[in-house]
Amino acid sequence: MTPTQFSALFVFALAASVLLQLWLAARQINHVRRHRNVVPEAFVGSIMLTSHQRAAGYTVEKTRFGMVHTVFEAMVLAAFTLGGGIEWLMQLAQHWFGTGIGAGVAMIAMVAIIQTLLSLPFSWHSTFGIEAKYGFNQSTPGIFWGDLLKTAGIAAVLGLPLVTFVLWLMQQMGAHWWVWVWVTWMGFSLFVMWVFPTWIAPLFNKFEPLPDESLRLRIEALLTRCGFIASGIFMMDGSKRSSHGNAYFTGLGKSKRIVFFDTLLKQLDGDEIEAVLAHELGHFKRRHIIKRIGFTFVLMLGLLWLLGQLMQTPWFYHGLGVQTQATASALILFFMVLPVFTFLFAPLGSWLSRKHEFEADAYAAEQASASDLINALVKLYRDNASTLTPDPLHSVYYDSHPPASLRVAALKRLA
Repeated sequence: MTPTQFSALFVFALAASVLLQLWLAARQINHVRRHRNVVPEAFVGSIMLTSHQRAAGYTVEKTRFGMVHTVFEAMVLAAFTLGGGIEWLMQLAQHWFGTGIGAGVAMIAMVAIIQTLLSLPFSWHSTFGIEAKYGFNQSTPGIFWGDLLKTAGIAAVLGLPLVTFVLWLMQQMGAHWWVWVWVTWMGFSLFVMWVFPTWIAPLFNKFEPLPDESLRLRIEALLTRCGFIASGIFMMDGSKRSSHGNAYFTGLGKSKRIVFFDTLLKQLDGDEIEAVLAHELGHFKRRHIIKRIGFTFVLMLGLLWLLGQLMQTPWFYHGLGVQTQATASALILFFMVLPVFTFLFAPLGSWLSRKHEFEADAYAAEQASASDLINALVKLYRDNASTLTPDPLHSVYYDSHPPASLRVAALKRLA
């Protein structure tokens, strides 16, 4: 393949992915608008028309804003690649640090900083525009900028040494460097999963033992029935940033912990909270998390092998606007353009995620109550302004959870 041919292929793939995303978004907007004046039959009596219309407006506004963001991101990617941005940054880094690993680390860091700065207006508008307009935002500018600085600090402390070591492996380990990088990346990923609950998450939120003693005893009984050992059951001050409710479990080994947003505890009663937790435990018992981690590790091994082949071909660099062939250039180019060529496979991941959600719901129906889980979901759909009428094709492509009507119908069959 020649550089010109690869450039043409990249432009075609980028244009096709952007147009497809915009078309799906337009479908979503039109479908939600058409159904905004009638509450679906399954939710009549439990969700008021005003709540349904509020959810429709929230969904339409977020989707429309997402269309603008999609176009902007495509322009930024084109500027970094065909526009010569990566090449210019690499030349600048080499001017400052020479041609060694330091220049590669500096170039990757500059790309990350520029991308973060360019995304700030979108994050700001999402938080203080759309989320605030619909009554969800509880954050302040101080929290917003504090989160940004903390995230940057964590990225520097953990990311810079990792990038430095990866570039060293790529240069020193010969033709099979990608195996060594894969092993390093696996170890790093598992390490972050292990330290996140106890070292990283507390930098952003306050975690305290569940204050409701009766609820704690119910949850401990459920954990015992499910054979799940956790280091603790905690309430997180999610209301510090948003009124959206959620619950999750996190960590590996002895660091596993159950976390409830304080907003969720206010939204649901004890039976409903137990049903929601049973659903989350369903992911654990059905080994969904292990399967996803395993799939990600296997996929990354294949991608690193592919990078190892591409970085030996001049057309890969030149076709993406880079004249300076270097390991850092290859690494950043590969992972920047990868989503353009893999976007068509997004429905496979969404389908697998929805399948896991149905399985977790079925487990929750065995360990708790399908009716209580339905009641909890209805409250969360209502309070989080989740649309009850997504476009079917948009949902197939993007949604990690089944549409509300299908999910509730499946739970009713289990009940």
